[in-house]
Amino acid sequence: MRYASVDIGKQVSQIGLGTWQFGSKEWGYGPDYDEREAAAIVRRAVELGVTVFDTAEIYGMGRSERILGAALRAAGADVEGLVIATKLFPVLPIAPVVQQRALASAHRLGVRRLDLYQVHQPNPLVKDGTTMRGMSALIDVGVVGHAGVSNYSLERWQAADRALAEASPGSGRVVLSNQVQYSLVQRAPERDLIPFAETNGRMVMAYSPLGQGLLSGRFAPGDRVSGVRRANPHFLPDNLTALAPLLDVLRDVASTRQVKPSQVALAWTIRHRCVVAIPGASSVEQLESNVATAELELTPDEITAIDEAAATYRPTTGLAAAPAVAKAMLRSRT
Repeated sequence: MRYASVDIGKQVSQIGLGTWQFGSKEWGYGPDYDEREAAAIVRRAVELGVTVFDTAEIYGMGRSERILGAALRAAGADVEGLVIATKLFPVLPIAPVVQQRALASAHRLGVRRLDLYQVHQPNPLVKDGTTMRGMSALIDVGVVGHAGVSNYSLERWQAADRALAEASPGSGRVVLSNQVQYSLVQRAPERDLIPFAETNGRMVMAYSPLGQGLLSGRFAPGDRVSGVRRANPHFLPDNLTALAPLLDVLRDVASTRQVKPSQVALAWTIRHRCVVAIPGASSVEQLESNVATAELELTPDEITAIDEAAATYRPTTGLAAAPAVAKAMLRSRT
């Protein structure tokens, strides 16, 4: 396993396990997955050295937290050595509500402490001052280890950081992490979030690091997709056609390295030491494939080839063109 550069007193694996699919009907995995496969995935993740497990109160309306907690107990996991992360859905993120929701999440997970408690989305009407007062109180009493955010811009992340410092003067507390979408088809975090994290000892948690399976190369134009992928415009036929050159490069690198294209894409994501990728897994086999990526170090030439291919991807349907950030990154290297 490879570990992130962030210092929180325990090892933070750069490959974690995202558990949105646990107990969530929108993925379409069914009750057998929730009752059996999820526990097997968690057990194997613990055996392979995964330390980061991410969930949220809104996933399956609390079912994901319950399933993850039960699976960790069944695996006999030492939770003191793990990073158990969950998220608050900020409908009304004022201090008393933040505290109450954290206690409810901890109860569902069956843990005394949430190692990382994240605000799932920035609330457009409620600033982070009252939210971080609630976070500070939770850290004071040991219910929360570290505060985090999700889907925040850099400016909003820094504002939350200042709010937490004001809520706990002299403590040195920071908003440790920002969980955002980051992959070869979503490179915006490279513009400012990742540089900020690298410079300041923070962490970017990459969700959908494989674009919900898009970068596995398993999908071709005309293929029917199900579940949450139906709402992902990258899976539209025209966009899958536009993605072909990038997938060809991933396949070429994978063939040379005798690995899978998905592993190459995931290795590209964690080339930054401050990034922790949290892909989900539909099976133990997929979990093992994801974890094996931690052993794959891409060469500078491989990274350049992948970057150049990613810069050519121009989605034409359902979303704005995406290569601007990729091109800017390539220019910065020349």
